[in-house]
Amino acid sequence: MYNAGAKLAKYDIFCFMHEDVKIHTNNWGVILHKIFCENAKLGLVGIAGSQYKSLAPSSWHCFEIDAPELMYYQIIQNYKYSVREKSYECSNATNEKLAKVVCVDGVWMCCTRRAYNTYSFDELLLRGFHGYDIDFSLGISQNFQVNVTFEILIEHFSEGNPNKIWLDEIIKVHKKWASVLPVNLSELSQETLVKGEKKAFKNTFKRMWVAGFSLNEVFRLIYQSKRSRVMSTYLFLTLNKHLLKYLVKNRTIS
Repeated sequence: MYNAGAKLAKYDIFCFMHEDVKIHTNNWGVILHKIFCENAKLGLVGIAGSQYKSLAPSSWHCFEIDAPELMYYQIIQNYKYSVREKSYECSNATNEKLAKVVCVDGVWMCCTRRAYNTYSFDELLLRGFHGYDIDFSLGISQNFQVNVTFEILIEHFSEGNPNKIWLDEIIKVHKKWASVLPVNLSELSQETLVKGEKKAFKNTFKRMWVAGFSLNEVFRLIYQSKRSRVMSTYLFLTLNKHLLKYLVKNRTIS
């Protein structure tokens, strides 16, 4: 869908967004144009993103990494799948107007034609509505900067719904980029990141098991992650050991 739209575009800035958003900032197009004009290396802009993209399957931020300061976002969030009040949410630890990140949330993201021409949406791998933002961000970031802007405010009328379909697509993306991940723009220590990755993988195993993934699919996730520089022999064996313990425990209970 997005690739088809890009082919029809007449101008040099492409905007991709969900259908259930409202842009509150007046003249946001002028602001966006100025952002790109003043930053020649910039290829992709969003309103939510993170300075760390984990090896473990996750959305645009790995919440098992105990570092909320790595998240940059500003949004008015409504809730469709849970009973919560609408809220204004913002995270900007360094008080930036334009923050460098690894990847952005697909709720609203804009790129230049020049950046898009180096990396389009992978419609062969991802045929649904999940994971495309992470894949696109990682692809664009190979040649351009990816940033979050705090000059444009949007309202989103639903939250994410991380079901089995979502998890399946996210795993595809992480398999594709396993040799590149994790990507770290922060100054967090290697010890902190490895600890977070291990916790994130463990939580992913549980989610896969509950969602009905096969045992082979879960083990395959660990194996395909061996291409990453962060997947040491110790971490690889630790994750396999944890998975076996988890499976034995749950089969005993059932």
